[in-house]
Amino acid sequence: MRSILHSDCNSFYASVECLHRPEIRCKPVAVGGDPEQRHGIILAKNPLAGRYGVKTGQALWQARQKCPGLIIVPPNFPLYLRFSRLAKEIYLDYTDQVEPFGLDEAWLDITGNLSGNTGTFLAEEIRRRIKRELGITVSIGVSFNKVFAKLGSDYKKPDAVTVIEKSTYKKMVWPLPAGDLLYVGPSTQRRLSSYGIHTIGELAQSPLHLLRSLFGKYGEILHCFANGLDVSPVAKYDNQPTVKSIGNSATAPRDLLHNEDVRILLSVLADSVGRRLREQGFKARAVSIHIRDADLFSFSRQAVFPQYTNITSEILEKSFSLFRQNYSWGKPVRSIGMHVFDLTGDTVPTQANFFQDEKKRLRLEHLEKAADGLKNRFGTGILQPASQLIDRKLSQIDPKNDHNIHPVGFF
Repeated sequence: MRSILHSDCNSFYASVECLHRPEIRCKPVAVGGDPEQRHGIILAKNPLAGRYGVKTGQALWQARQKCPGLIIVPPNFPLYLRFSRLAKEIYLDYTDQVEPFGLDEAWLDITGNLSGNTGTFLAEEIRRRIKRELGITVSIGVSFNKVFAKLGSDYKKPDAVTVIEKSTYKKMVWPLPAGDLLYVGPSTQRRLSSYGIHTIGELAQSPLHLLRSLFGKYGEILHCFANGLDVSPVAKYDNQPTVKSIGNSATAPRDLLHNEDVRILLSVLADSVGRRLREQGFKARAVSIHIRDADLFSFSRQAVFPQYTNITSEILEKSFSLFRQNYSWGKPVRSIGMHVFDLTGDTVPTQANFFQDEKKRLRLEHLEKAADGLKNRFGTGILQPASQLIDRKLSQIDPKNDHNIHPVGFF
């Protein structure tokens, strides 16, 4: 039987900040954007902030209302990347099957590396080493598959090890809310609840035909997860692509009231995403947008490009079309996220589109690369499309130089 660990660094960004800033360690701390510019949400908070009800993903102004003394520090991604690498080096002492899940989480398959020890023994050893060598804490789940190992690391925090055994998992896992299962997000959980499915056990025992009718193939996957049937392997660390998606998100300085406002912000995001694709030598086949309205209700939609692209205008047009097809303006829009995925190298041959002018696309790509050079040298604002000048307050955001790092996907 497999022995899989899932290690999750507790309150990662906030923990690293408190480690490097002793003066704020005993105060409520959160990592987020600029409250004066309404930039974003709480990315991480320390346990003291959590006691006031501050939550990850919460708008900054809401967190301030709950905790007036909250210290909000800007994200320092290079520092977090350094600690992420240090944690991975410790994991690699135990196995070469280390699969990162974002900066602060990773699966480890230690099945062939137990050497007479149990998975629980090695998990405790890793937990102690992270605390002693890095000064932060991790929670580790130990189980027979990746999904339940992830569930275990979420089960008890901070600084804990939780074991989910194959022989007893139903007693421990099935009473938990369905939303605790990997990839059962708020929207999926609400839909399950509307059909009387509230726990992981109820999901596991639901008829497959019902789940297929509700979620298609995804319903089968959730049924498989809930029944402990996940057999997905933990990838070897050296065999993983360094980038699986590229994305940015931004909270607008003011509420977006109509399509023209949204197009301006999407053009800013598309510019950043396109530049990062070109700089890192990628093209993308699909794009996803995430919309959050003024009441903080959110949803995501995705679409496929006719062919692989790193051209800003194509990314903008596809994402704007997605928005128009899926938003009815019941409420103003507060924030937008965009990311592209299904990446390939820009030197890899791809299928041309008979219905597009490939010479024109190539010229446009070369033009955008030339513009990238100017922006890197003189700043993002040195070149802007005229449409962005309609509202300078919206277009002054620079997500490329203050970007969010998106977690990689499970599949």
